[in-house]
Amino acid sequence: MPAPLLADAIVLLHLAYVGFVALGYAAVPLGAALGWGWVRHRWLRRAHVAAIALVALEGLVGVICPLTWLEAALRGGSTPGSFVGRLVHAVLFYDLPPWAFTLAYVALALAAWALYRWVPPAPAPRNAPPPPAR
Repeated sequence: MPAPLLADAIVLLHLAYVGFVALGYAAVPLGAALGWGWVRHRWLRRAHVAAIALVALEGLVGVICPLTWLEAALRGGSTPGSFVGRLVHAVLFYDLPPWAFTLAYVALALAAWALYRWVPPAPAPRNAPPPPAR
């Protein structure tokens, strides 16, 4: 696969990651209010908290996002030339100081943890007893 197409695939993966985190903040309280059972799945809730916690940790440590780094490496440091690349960049990337992003990521990680506590996941299923012998 040519590097520009692979870079577009990476930036779309990046958008999906951000979308998963962002939509979780709306889906969990809405789903809890509407009785949607899937919003209480343990793996989903833990993945949501872990996804934003990882981003916050990257910001605190000062590490560039691996997806951003990989995309830039595939593009050779140039700006995206494709429609998809330009569109997703307009959605994902803003010209703000790094500390502003770190502050936002930490606040969002704390919000995800608070949401996890406020709408807790369903209890882990217990192992069902074996069926009676015949």
